[in-house]
Amino acid sequence: MARTRLSPDQRRGQLLDLGAELFADEPYEQVHIERVAEMAGVSRGLLYHYFPTKRVFFASLVERALDSMLAATAPDPALTPIEQLRHGIDAYLRHFQQDQHGMRAIMRAAVGGDQHVLDLIERNQHAQEERILAVLVPSGTPSALLVITIRAWQMFNRTACLEWLDQPDVPREEVRELCVKALVSALISLPTDAIPVDLEKLLS
Repeated sequence: MARTRLSPDQRRGQLLDLGAELFADEPYEQVHIERVAEMAGVSRGLLYHYFPTKRVFFASLVERALDSMLAATAPDPALTPIEQLRHGIDAYLRHFQQDQHGMRAIMRAAVGGDQHVLDLIERNQHAQEERILAVLVPSGTPSALLVITIRAWQMFNRTACLEWLDQPDVPREEVRELCVKALVSALISLPTDAIPVDLEKLLS
C-alpha cells in the first residue's frame, strides 16, 4: 500500500494526534514514541525529524492542546460578564470532550514533573486567570485573596471537566452551571474590599 503523502503540517498534526492517544492512556514513562511512527506508517527517522526526543514530542503535544483550548475559550466582548463566563466554560467543556486524549495527556503531565511542560501549563492558566481578573479588576492590582480564589476555582474547573469525561451521562449544561455557580459563590463570599467592582451589577 502506498504511503499517504501529507504536507509537513499535516504529518506533524497526524503524529501529535496519535501521540495524544498513547499518552492519554498510559503513563509518560511507559510510552515509546516509536509506536507513533508504526501507527502512522512512517519511518522512525521521519518521526525524529519532526520531534528529536520524546520530551520535545510530548511538550509539542501539550502546547498544541493548550493553545487550541485558549483560542476556543476566548471571551466574546459583545456578551455580558456572566454570559462570557457561561460561554467560556461551555467552550472549555466542549474542548475537553472533543480532545479527550489531548486533555487527559495534559492532566497526566501536570503530575509528571517535567519543568518545560509545567511551564506551558502555568502559562495557559495565567492567561485564563488574566481574562477573569481583567473583568473583576479593570485597573490596578488585584488583591492576593482574589488571585487565590481564581486559581483555586481553575483547579475546581479542571477537576470537574475530567470527572465529567468519565461520566458522560451527566448533561454538559449541568456541569457548566456547577462551574459557573462555584465561581460566583466564591466571589460573593469575599470581603467587599477584595473586588473593586459592583459584583451584584456585574453578575446580573
